[in-house]
Amino acid sequence: MKVGCLFGSFDPPHLGHIQLAQYAMDHCGLEQVWLVVTPQNPFKQDRRLSPSKHRMAMVQLAVQGHEAISASGLELDLPQPNYTVDTFAFMRRRWPQHEFSLIIGSDNLASLHRWKEVGRLLEMVQVLVYPRPGMEEHLAQAELLYHPAVRLLPEAPQTQTSSTGIRVRLRNWKPTEGLLDPKVLAYIRQNGLYAD
Repeated sequence: MKVGCLFGSFDPPHLGHIQLAQYAMDHCGLEQVWLVVTPQNPFKQDRRLSPSKHRMAMVQLAVQGHEAISASGLELDLPQPNYTVDTFAFMRRRWPQHEFSLIIGSDNLASLHRWKEVGRLLEMVQVLVYPRPGMEEHLAQAELLYHPAVRLLPEAPQTQTSSTGIRVRLRNWKPTEGLLDPKVLAYIRQNGLYAD
């Protein structure tokens, strides 16, 4: 089975994540997309994340009704810090029947050459790159832009939505219609997330 993996803190997961997952399935031959909840991005050690149990619960709510999109907490149980190459090595041992792709934003492509054992990673997975604001600059900085394992998706939906911006809106009690699944919003309010 061809499985795309979109890693993230999902703090919170938003509709842009679901739209991107659906686009990847519709245009890249993927049969499933897993939203993989990460414990802590090694490159983003400066921000405190919401507890893993809340982020996982929100992703599970966000994917409800999207049959081929699922929530995965597999990285939460792996040794930390988590590096993508180690996670995919584990996944290939655990699910040898699957062919995995990594879905990243153009901002991550710009720094992909600095990821741990990137050469080994690119032997394991195809990298599907969706546009993020500033894409032209990202591509100019991307040392691996022309690697055969890298595929640009310039027509993928580019959302201005970010989890950071949504947290600010939630903290200030501003509307989030069109940004968050109502079930995710209800979970956030019931659990007092992003209040401070």
